[in-house]
Amino acid sequence: MSGHSKWHNIAAKKGKADAARGKIFTKLGRELLMAVKQGGPDPDSNSKLRDVIAKCKSNNMPNDTINGAIKRAAGAGNSENYEEIVYEGYGPNGIAVIVNASTDNRNRTAADVRHVFDKFGGNLGTNGCVSYMFEKKGVIVIEKASTNLSEDDLMLMAIDAGAENFEAEDEYYEITTSADDFSNVREALEKNGLTFVEASVQMVPNMYTKLDDEGARKMGLLLEKLDELDDVIEVYHNWDE
Repeated sequence: MSGHSKWHNIAAKKGKADAARGKIFTKLGRELLMAVKQGGPDPDSNSKLRDVIAKCKSNNMPNDTINGAIKRAAGAGNSENYEEIVYEGYGPNGIAVIVNASTDNRNRTAADVRHVFDKFGGNLGTNGCVSYMFEKKGVIVIEKASTNLSEDDLMLMAIDAGAENFEAEDEYYEITTSADDFSNVREALEKNGLTFVEASVQMVPNMYTKLDDEGARKMGLLLEKLDELDDVIEVYHNWDE
């Protein structure tokens, strides 16, 4: 589930998500589990869980599946324990890459992530080596065809709710918020009947880097193989695709 995507690859990302839906649901289930373990099963009092539920819905996870995962996570006999861990490194030609993972075995996950970096022209770095090139932002993407609101009305609604930025291009609107304001903005839009293609707090790069054809081929493989790892939840990068 590679992170922050610009307009030209949102459609491709949706197609890939459709093809890998079962695996994506498994990863989202882990996120629900961790949110429940951290703050309890009631989304009204657990803002992290509310945000994960919104992310699940943006990936078309059925409500029954979401509710079932929350109930299992809250069950007295559930002994599954995962921790969040972040890896930072470089792809081909120094592309900055951040990998968010959930794991019950740090050694296994670190070895798997390092192997992918090494095999596809990258290298795993130390914590902090690339994160300074990103900002944590709330990102909400809405398909224009999914709403009857005009662009101006939607922009005013988002800004009034606390959004920092609003962009429109082709088939999508993108709303950016601070990480702290993301939940409030998302909930305000949901209350007005809006649905989302993406809705999550992400690491958004401050600037993007282009690659030549060979670098792009290697970077595409690096992202694909990282996404295939069971423990990897999100991958963020500053490649201008």
